[in-house]
Amino acid sequence: MIWAVLSGLVGIAVFVLFIMVLIKLFQNEGTGKGILGLICGLYTFIWGWMKHKELDITKIMIAWSVLIVISMILSTLAQSVAQ
Repeated sequence: MIWAVLSGLVGIAVFVLFIMVLIKLFQNEGTGKGILGLICGLYTFIWGWMKHKELDITKIMIAWSVLIVISMILSTLAQSVAQ
């Protein structure tokens, strides 16, 4: 149960960081690429890493990457405990 709750909280944090990078994407690349980033989160993630130094979002990208890995681990733990 606790793993599922922690996984959910980390998922919310991942979503917030996605929105932060998506806003930067809209601001710097325009509506077309912004909508692409909204539809395909992987594009937003890759674009964020490509532009992290230019936009000074290195800490955001590191946090997003680490939280994605933590989310996967917690999801796996939650599923293994539930069985």
